[in-house]
Amino acid sequence: MAVCCAALVLALSACSRQDGKPVAATAEVGYIVLQPQRQAVSTELQGRTTAYLTADIRPQIGGIIQKRLFKEGSAVKQGQALYQIDPASYQAAYDSAKASLLKAEATLNSSKLKAQRYTELDKIDAVSKQDNDDVQSTLRQNQADVEVQRAAVKTAKIALDYTRIVSPISGRIEKSTVTPGALVVAQQTATLTTVQQLDPIYVDVTQSSVDLLRLRKELDSGKIKKSGDNAAPVKIVLEDGSTYAQQGKLEFSGLSVDTGTGMITLRAVVPNPDGILLPGAYVRAVLENGVSDNVILAPQKAVSRDVTGTATALVLGAGGKVEQRLLTVERAVGNNWWVSAGLKAGDKLIVDGLQKVRNGDVPRAIDMSDTLNTPKNNASQPALAAAK
Repeated sequence: MAVCCAALVLALSACSRQDGKPVAATAEVGYIVLQPQRQAVSTELQGRTTAYLTADIRPQIGGIIQKRLFKEGSAVKQGQALYQIDPASYQAAYDSAKASLLKAEATLNSSKLKAQRYTELDKIDAVSKQDNDDVQSTLRQNQADVEVQRAAVKTAKIALDYTRIVSPISGRIEKSTVTPGALVVAQQTATLTTVQQLDPIYVDVTQSSVDLLRLRKELDSGKIKKSGDNAAPVKIVLEDGSTYAQQGKLEFSGLSVDTGTGMITLRAVVPNPDGILLPGAYVRAVLENGVSDNVILAPQKAVSRDVTGTATALVLGAGGKVEQRLLTVERAVGNNWWVSAGLKAGDKLIVDGLQKVRNGDVPRAIDMSDTLNTPKNNASQPALAAAK
């Protein structure tokens, strides 16, 4: 029995060694074959919503507020009455101006008849030249007096109309800062209330000048193609992470860079028919800048960083040998990296078993392109560059 056991141990030792060296088991790795894809280029920026139109309501005359004619927080129409100021004194001034106009018009009619008679008498030398000139001068003065009184009537009517404070725009009205009985003065600094038009609504975001310059260079070089001739479409992501149903468009791009932050302001106009977006809300705007062809997307788990921070990946080269590649990564695309240099179409990128192999090894490779969630399956995800 002892002899049999010793023979078995020697046999196993002989099998586990070859020329005095241990025989290592062949490592197994999984790879995918990279394919070029068409990828939308988008930029995600942080911003705030702003009312499309804002009107601060202030009185244009002084007086006592008699009534408030709106419900706070309701929708109001352009021209709708909001407050009623006591009109008694302004009505009296208007009536007085109309009476003065009637008096001036009566005087004018009398002077017209007298001027006509003196004109006829002057033709037959029945009156002196001086008397005729005086009558004609009086006629012109009375005509001027009528015009002055007509202007006074218009002024009094304007002041009377200002006793009804109306909304200059349509929109949502905020709370009132005054109540009936309050005294207001013309063009006071304190607002009575505010009306905001919220459909559509502005979304103001900022983008770094560096990112904008890089995007323009890519567009000019043809690396990225414009998605269309019209304004860039904008998708809105709400505070809870959900995507807003309505799509807006970029309307304005700042002409100067903020010297303190190095940012440029961008403004998008977004439909807001249901009033979901409120002024001052925090949102994220996804701007579709263009489309790039032949993009190489690599799963993030297949890319690592060396001690210098350079992105690296392992591929299967000629003869199935493992090769390390230095990569240039543009941006994140879902769970993948957009690789601009270091990988090309047809490369066999190792995505599984990276810790088992090193540069120069010849592992047993398994094609996982059909079973793994490859970049091809994520091609519809937009490329998002986080705001700096």
